[in-house]
Amino acid sequence: MKLTLEGIKTKDAWKGYKLPKFDIAEMCEATKQDPVWIHFGSGNIFRAFLCSAAQELLDEGIMKSGITAAESHGTEIITECFKPHDNLCVAVTLNGDGSTTKEIVASVGEALATAYDFKRIVDIFCNPKLQMVSFTITEKGYALSDASGKTFPMVEADKKVSPDTLIEDMIAGKQNHHLMSMITALCLKRKAACGKPIALVSMDNCSHNGEKVENAVKTIAEAWAGANLITADDLTYLQTRVSYPWSMIDKITPRPDKKVEEMLIADGIDEIKPFVTPNGTYIAAFVNAERPQYLVIEDDFPNGRPALDKARGIIFTDRDTVNKAERMKVCTCLNPLHTALAVYGCLLGYDSISKEMKDKELVNLITKMSRTEGMPVVVNPGIIDPEKFLNECLTERFPNPFMPDTPQRIATDTSQKLPIRYGENFKAHIEKGDVDKLVFMPLVIAGWLRYLLAVDDNGKAFEPSSDPLLDTARAMLEGISFGKTDVSVDELKEILSNEVIFGTDLVNAGLAPLICKYFNELNAGNGAVRATLKKYCD
Repeated sequence: MKLTLEGIKTKDAWKGYKLPKFDIAEMCEATKQDPVWIHFGSGNIFRAFLCSAAQELLDEGIMKSGITAAESHGTEIITECFKPHDNLCVAVTLNGDGSTTKEIVASVGEALATAYDFKRIVDIFCNPKLQMVSFTITEKGYALSDASGKTFPMVEADKKVSPDTLIEDMIAGKQNHHLMSMITALCLKRKAACGKPIALVSMDNCSHNGEKVENAVKTIAEAWAGANLITADDLTYLQTRVSYPWSMIDKITPRPDKKVEEMLIADGIDEIKPFVTPNGTYIAAFVNAERPQYLVIEDDFPNGRPALDKARGIIFTDRDTVNKAERMKVCTCLNPLHTALAVYGCLLGYDSISKEMKDKELVNLITKMSRTEGMPVVVNPGIIDPEKFLNECLTERFPNPFMPDTPQRIATDTSQKLPIRYGENFKAHIEKGDVDKLVFMPLVIAGWLRYLLAVDDNGKAFEPSSDPLLDTARAMLEGISFGKTDVSVDELKEILSNEVIFGTDLVNAGLAPLICKYFNELNAGNGAVRATLKKYCD
């Protein structure tokens, strides 16, 4: 069984797999002739969710052209994952009852890399029929500066060259430009070519994602305008003719799992072994994900849009509702629970979220935290019921034993997540005046401080997950070692007052004494983490 266009023609060999119902060759031709949607960041969630949604619409004849997949960080995903398989992908849904749904996804009509296909990408941006440019490049992909606020040297250099020069560099293979600079230049190339508007849509799992795209584009454009590299009319186009819709995305999509790989190989599929890109992305010709999925998008598409609202789990609405849906998920019903499980899962030696959901104290921790401290300040978006969403996470999604998700994966970039996942709720309780009644949120913060010591509950060292502020945060705990139980509030004051990390000053909020107390209990030697959880979460 070859995962190629020729290979899937032998339909009998693919029993048990849902195959595309549309003419793939016609779709590819339509995509090239009339590109409607180009997407940057062709990793796992793109293929598990967005490509499957497009396929649903292609199968039903609602869409005619597919997605142009573009990769800006390296070429490996395109050359090793897309090209050998004619842009096909196996999407495996891991259902909670142990069954799987297997589908051959063929909705990518063209796959490009900025490293060697930039001229084609320019042509696509200049096509008046292009409606949407979307992104799943992680929150870091929009950043123009480091954690200290210092602009990256690459961006400083971008600000000093004209957009035309930048495009010429990219076409010539000079890969020394930031993606957001490329996008800004491409939008201006579109203005010059056809003058049509365009929507730039972040679909990354981060707060106010559309704002991040908008700020990056406008920062670069304003620098160009200040240096007389673009006109006032160019700047106006980016401010009024380009839209930056916000979105909320939710679908747990772990890295390719060994058991899924073995299942597909047993079925007879060749050449699907996962690999790791130089950027650390685990990728394969297959993706595995849960069934639940949500994508709420601000309906601001000045050149029209694909009818994605007819696909499962996708809702178009206004910005305020998107923001509420995002706050509901990120601040209350899912992400704070995930972070709690990540921190304590690493400390307790767990290697899967589903196994943690059999741990009485951990289940009690996230259940009590969400119900007694999250739900009282939850933002109800109106289009998704918070209670049902939370119950789905607690009873179906997290406990799914067939989802190979790990606390170590979720613990990645925790310092970047805490300001929203916990900071917003802390601020809500400060405003309510009941911050002194909090128990479980402060316990998670104390757990993260204990995690920063990089010693598990058995006294063994472990490798913390990658995090841009890991070294900075650990330096703030210098002098505090495993087993020290007389740590003072003064010793934790520097980190707990850091609003960049926590979104608010936890010392001024009056939470430092409680967090310090928890930390000392968690740090009292082997077994102290378990004992502390039993004490407060039994």
